[in-house]
Amino acid sequence: MIAKSLDVFVVLKLLLQSQPKTYADLAKELGMSASEIHASVRRSANAGLVEPQTKKVLREAFEEYLVHGVRYAFPAMRGSICRGLPTAHAAPPLSEEFGGDDLPPVWPDPEGTVKGYALVPLHNSAAAAARQDARFYELLALVDALRCGRARERAAAIRELKQRLGHAHAD
Repeated sequence: MIAKSLDVFVVLKLLLQSQPKTYADLAKELGMSASEIHASVRRSANAGLVEPQTKKVLREAFEEYLVHGVRYAFPAMRGSICRGLPTAHAAPPLSEEFGGDDLPPVWPDPEGTVKGYALVPLHNSAAAAARQDARFYELLALVDALRCGRARERAAAIRELKQRLGHAHAD
């Protein structure tokens, strides 16, 4: 079992890597320390979601975990109204299908331009990391749709995640 929400955050980033990166490179991209990345990969390997030597994501196991476990292990925590970066159904790729909320879920972010209700992200560096990598942002938003979405939003997120887990490749 993944023990920390940052483990989901790290495994989502690993999913997008075509070549293994060093812990230091991943730490820089994710806004955390190399030791945090190393410990996260170790926990994820112990959970059977990552191959320990190559850091390769075991896609079927990870998909099963996301679809059936993430909303129970890391339930969405709503906060007050704030400015931030849209997430869940208010962010791509689901925003075209479900957009239009008066108060969408957002990750609190001083650089954010959207007013909505705060949704605590999987990791406090989610907004900064998402601004640097659009594909990572989409994966994080899809996971948030699983965590906080209604049935239709969760179903759409599952469909998108399955497609991306089957065909995710780094540039």
